[in-house]
Amino acid sequence: MFYKKKGYPEIGEVVMCTVKRVLPHSVFVNLDEYEKEAMLHISEVSPGRIRNIRDYVKEGKKAICKILRINREKGYIDLSLRRVSPMQKINKNKEYKQEQKAGKILENISKELKIDLKQVHEEVLGKVLENYDSLNSAFLDVVNGSLKLEELNIKSDIAKKLTELVKEKIKIPEVSITGNFKLQNFQSEGIDVIKKILIKAKSIDKTSIKITYLGSSKYKLNIKSKDYKEAESLLKKVTEFTLDEIKKSKGVGEFIRND
Repeated sequence: MFYKKKGYPEIGEVVMCTVKRVLPHSVFVNLDEYEKEAMLHISEVSPGRIRNIRDYVKEGKKAICKILRINREKGYIDLSLRRVSPMQKINKNKEYKQEQKAGKILENISKELKIDLKQVHEEVLGKVLENYDSLNSAFLDVVNGSLKLEELNIKSDIAKKLTELVKEKIKIPEVSITGNFKLQNFQSEGIDVIKKILIKAKSIDKTSIKITYLGSSKYKLNIKSKDYKEAESLLKKVTEFTLDEIKKSKGVGEFIRND
């Protein structure tokens, strides 16, 4: 990570860390995205009994952790490794690599325009982070056409070249969220009732929603989108609609998300 975010992370935030020191019952790490040090207690490394903490973490290696507690007065940050789900690890790795790639684009701008990298950071990074959480999120808006870098008061020559490179190097990723419905209706036409409900659910967004019958009253839901927040919003709409409708039909249902 070529730059650090200001302030503290949020409780519950998943962060990339570099292991600094490993002690018998605790681990001290640097937060890659913040100018902060944090502590990971052995009880938050892995479920169950740990014989040797070094089987899980090693100095100099990366670790993806979740923020548990923050004491701003003392500057303490407590982490958990065991509470990070496999999907959260995958998503964080992707996010981290995308931000590194975005940083490389600024390095290329520095070389091509023969401008000091520090000056490029001041001209671009500072203005982007006043409006966006990350450099990559701004670049995605450039690609989809919802942001012109000149709108951030970035110098026209830098903005023009940066826009060209961003559109060449950055591709909009596709987000996929999956989970399983278990739907039951015990009336004589129960199966038809469920089918009609799922057809209506899919019609919320036919291009992004796919529902597949798995057998034994189970149905797989797959949502694909170019935007994570949009995918989450769509997931909420589909699941709430489906479960409300199955309840109205005097049936029962549940949804289990695949993390």
